[in-house]
Amino acid sequence: MFRLNDFILLIVIFSSMLAGILLPRLASIFQPYPIYLMMLLLFLSFLSIKIETILDTIQNNLQTIIYLSLIKLIVLPLCVYFLFRVFCPSYSIAALLLTGISTGVVAPFISTLVKANVNLVLVMVVISSLLVPFTLPALVKILLGRSVEISFLGMMRILSIVIFVPILVIEVLRRFAPVMLDSIMKRRYPISLVIFAIINLGVFSRYSDFFYQNPLIILEATFIAILLGGIYLVVGITALWKAPVENQLASAISLGNMNNVLVLVFASEFFGPLEPTVAAMYMVPFFVLILPMRIYYRLKKQMGSGTTT
Repeated sequence: MFRLNDFILLIVIFSSMLAGILLPRLASIFQPYPIYLMMLLLFLSFLSIKIETILDTIQNNLQTIIYLSLIKLIVLPLCVYFLFRVFCPSYSIAALLLTGISTGVVAPFISTLVKANVNLVLVMVVISSLLVPFTLPALVKILLGRSVEISFLGMMRILSIVIFVPILVIEVLRRFAPVMLDSIMKRRYPISLVIFAIINLGVFSRYSDFFYQNPLIILEATFIAILLGGIYLVVGITALWKAPVENQLASAISLGNMNNVLVLVFASEFFGPLEPTVAAMYMVPFFVLILPMRIYYRLKKQMGSGTTT
């Protein structure tokens, strides 16, 4: 079900979080760099995305893509935020940020594991990445503007730089240095592991004192992350209930396998320790969601409704 690389990734993520909390002085040297490292991580992740595939899929699925994009970037973040405001207000901002961020660049790979519509997921990665620098800061400003003093333009600027600069660099290198890109692709995974670790060291060393004073926060944040993962799965499947099962799972992946590391970096710039912690803990449902999606695919095929339109 999981590859060895997935387990290595989880070990790196959680061990670097722990090291940042337990060894804050040593890890503090990395505190200025998470934003730049996130740009490098997105650069590595966007390498495998081809513009031609995106354009063809948009042309053939325009209505579905607009519908899913509205749910992903506007409707679901609003619903989740107000739900948490009522039942778990201390985590409402974390829920808003995690729900409203772009679909993760690893999502197309996840879609191959559960036999989802890979091209639809790929388009959602690109569309949500292009739009989130505008939609998420707007939601934060509208919903939290009175209680949190955060610059709308500041949020938009950071998200735009983090997302658009890597895309631009890749397109330039594809034209002028394709051999270099091929060489980077071969080393992408180990480089990504190092980046994940340094980001966590920088972010969690900043909040070391908070975690010492509130040691159960990590367990609490993990529970919230798993709860959110369940919401994304149910909403994703329900949103395209009459579509083929491959599209239903693509919808669930687009909502549930988001760019949580970008939330971690973004939240650490503008918010307190709870928001990046929930984002980091979302690594658990990020991979665990594969199991129920596989089961759902199998059940739908057995029922003979996998091709219902």
